[in-house]
Amino acid sequence: MTDRQFVKTSLDERVATLTIDHPPVNALNQPTLLELNDAVDEVIANPEVHAVVITGAGQLAFVAGADISEFGKIENADQARQVSQSVHAIYSKIEAAPKPFIAAINGVALGGGLELAMACHLRIIGDRAKVGQPEINLGIIPGWGGTQRLPRLVGPAKALELILTGDSITAQEAFRLNLVNKVVPGGEVLKTARDLAKKIGQKGALAVQSSLAAVVGGLQQPLAAGLALEAEHFSKIAISEDAREGASAFLAKRQPVFKDR
Repeated sequence: MTDRQFVKTSLDERVATLTIDHPPVNALNQPTLLELNDAVDEVIANPEVHAVVITGAGQLAFVAGADISEFGKIENADQARQVSQSVHAIYSKIEAAPKPFIAAINGVALGGGLELAMACHLRIIGDRAKVGQPEINLGIIPGWGGTQRLPRLVGPAKALELILTGDSITAQEAFRLNLVNKVVPGGEVLKTARDLAKKIGQKGALAVQSSLAAVVGGLQQPLAAGLALEAEHFSKIAISEDAREGASAFLAKRQPVFKDR
């Protein structure tokens, strides 16, 4: 795995961990975003990686948001649009990845940090962490996916409340709203996320990839189109060698040995 200044990478038991390390609160400035983009490309391309965990260095923050000092450098609407679209491209790449990305929210996840977590497929949060979209307090709106992914996860009414007030919510409230999958003690966030990633990594990679593509792709379409997409993925995976192995192992009451083909 490539060594970078702001995004550290490691690989263990098919699970890659990307740690955003930009003290003091892991804010996303341009160099950090560029490194994150490169790291995401690297783990997606690496056949040894079956699942990915994204977390923040330390216990204070997952990602506290964008680097506000860079906002003053935006001179016109075209430049602002380019900033928004460039981050959209990184986050959408995570969302559309053929491998599961799990956010290990070990501290506050605000603004661009929550938007990064929402781009991941699954989210584990520490019991003392808080999340929110506080952009309105700066006179702006969420511009890295928050106005679109938050309503899809928690519903439009609650999403609008959070966006329009800029309020942060507790980990427990985030769980109640189905914004996160699990709340665990702060010191167990990364381990829990890695254990979940390892569990998924033991499944057949073809089935994991098809599941991700069907769910993520289907949610962007009407139900009828989503069902057609599901049938297309099922038609391909059902005749795979892994599918035959899975059925044989089930009937023989043994653990399957998937070969990802």
